Amino acid sequence: MSKTIFELVDQLPKDNMTVKALRALDFVVPGQWDNLVGFENTIRTVTGETDEELIQQIGERAIYLYNDKSQGYQRALWLYQKIDSAGSALGAAALANKVSQNVPFLGLLGNITPKPEKAQTIDLSLKLVTELLAFCQINGIPGDSIGDFAGALGDYGGESLMRMAALVCFDGLIPLGPDFIMATQSWLEKLSPKDLEENPGFKQMSGMIPGESPAGQLGFIGESFSSVSGWMSNFVEDRGLTPQNVLGHLQNFVEISADKVDYVGAFLDMTTNYYEHTGIQTLARRLIERAVAEI
Repeated sequence: MSKTIFELVDQLPKDNMTVKALRALDFVVPGQWDNLVGFENTIRTVTGETDEELIQQIGERAIYLYNDKSQGYQRALWLYQKIDSAGSALGAAALANKVSQNVPFLGLLGNITPKPEKAQTIDLSLKLVTELLAFCQINGIPGDSIGDFAGALGDYGGESLMRMAALVCFDGLIPLGPDFIMATQSWLEKLSPKDLEENPGFKQMSGMIPGESPAGQLGFIGESFSSVSGWMSNFVEDRGLTPQNVLGHLQNFVEISADKVDYVGAFLDMTTNYYEHTGIQTLARRLIERAVAEI
């Protein structure tokens, strides 16, 4: 039996590798992300409500909406979870156990090899498509609404903006460098449908990605990435982001030695599930906002 929405929110970690990594990005989106944990606590924070009876009603309505299979909330959660599980390799559990407050990075490297650039660019573009598909599910619009999604990015805030910041920093800048947008676009132009089919993330999600065939889906992924590339490059430019300053902030939370920078992307891949973590927070917020509007 899958977990209920209130269990998911109640069981979010208050502090772990994912939370540390996201806190390190506060300089990118200052004050946007608060690690909201606990379903009732989230209702109080989102609504400002103190009336116990009303809080109860809002919670029940939110749970009802989440459980309604004709709505897209459970599919959105599935997407957030799948893209994270695809990113983390088998070593993740072993690695997570070793990650204590301040982990000397070198001891962990036996378990990690950086991904080749091709795999990394596919993962980055799949993560972006996941965000688009989940956005469409949550908002009840067709899954191929690239324009709606690209237009809505300008209004992103809170945990949704933090998720995009992490995408840009952890899956773009750190593993692929300052030209990650160009690099990804040029790879996407060269990829064959077979390259896509061999990717573990694509294998898990292909049923949700628009396009009749792997070739059509590759086209959709490329179009999605292009439509958001302007937003991403402005995001990087406006905030003066570089792989170096992102790493510098990460080093306040995790010990990383300068000569092992290549491994950081893989390390974050294996030890964090920021899509699922912030995705649950986004779902809870949207459900609560909608429940309030409907009561």
